[in-house]
Parts: sequence; C-alpha cells; structure tokens
Amino acid sequence: MTVFQLLLLGAAAFFAYKIYEHIQTLQEPKEDDGSRTADAFSTFDATDLIEKADEAMQKGDLQKALAIYSEANIKAPNSSETLFKMGYTLALQERDTEALEYYKEALELDKSNTYIHQAMASIYRKNGEYSSARMHLNESLAIDDSNPITYYNYGNLLADMKHFDEAKEMYKSALELDADFVEAKEELEKLQEK
Repeated sequence: MTVFQLLLLGAAAFFAYKIYEHIQTLQEPKEDDGSRTADAFSTFDATDLIEKADEAMQKGDLQKALAIYSEANIKAPNSSETLFKMGYTLALQERDTEALEYYKEALELDKSNTYIHQAMASIYRKNGEYSSARMHLNESLAIDDSNPITYYNYGNLLADMKHFDEAKEMYKSALELDADFVEAKEELEKLQEK
C-alpha cells in the first residue's frame, strides 16, 4: 500500500467512526398525537384571513381564496359569513354541489340571511330545480320584501319556467323599488315584446 492509500483508508475510518457516533445520539421520532391547534396553521386570526381571502377573490384567485376561507373556518368555526363565502367561491368555480353544502351549513346558522337564500335559489334555478329555487326566493322575500334584486331573480326564475305574466310582475316590483335597475328594465322589455 502506498502512503496515499493509507491516508485515504485512515480518512474513511475516521468518517465512519464520526457517523457511528452521530447515529448513537439520534432518538426515535415521537408519535404525532394529532393535537395541533388551529393556531398551528397560521399566525393570522380569522378576521385577517377573511380579509386576505376577500383580496384574493377580488384578484380572481378563487383557489387561493377558498383555501384561506377554509383556514378561517378552522380558526373560527360556525361563521355563516365564512361558510357563505366558501359556497360562493365554489359556485364561481361551477362546483355547485359543494357550494350548496356550504350554503346549507350557513343557512342553518343564519336562517334570516337573504343572500344565502338567493345564492341557493340561483344554483337550484341553474340546475332546473325550480321548486327549490322558488322556495328560497319566497323565503328571501318573507325576510326582506324591499330588495329589488330578489324580485329580479324571481322574475328570471319565472321566465325560465315560462310563467311570463308573473315574471313581468316581479320585474315591475323590482323597478318600483329601484327605478334605475337596468337589468330589470331590459328583461321586462323583452317579455313585453312577446
């Protein structure tokens, strides 16, 4: 053996011994008992998270918004506002079944929220479930009969159902509450031409 080979052998033996020493100091990994709290996910509180999710929505980043809303829902569960926003975000992604589930949860927490009823009615209308849509629009009107958007949405539903005379009345009601409601005017004009 040459001197160089002896040096390499000595260096290899030295490093092998150091690795052996290190292995002797290692401990077994601790079992995860699943006791992570909601605070372990982020340092933001639910209100800050909602604001960040709203910003993501405004930028059109629906996936990011949904993830942040979900985190806010973990930190502060049972918030009808958060559940509604999660449903709305899903609805914008055409994930209607999931959206309806969140809307239903939100409605359980806040039965007098007209926006939840209207959002559910919109999905039911889109899916051709007219009786369910009508039920939610009736509930929305029972809660607040001074919202022109509810009458407009109801008019759209009735037009889809081919109940044109009733639809006209709903559009007229919307215009009585808001004379500048352009969409209601346009829909009413279309029906009066028929």
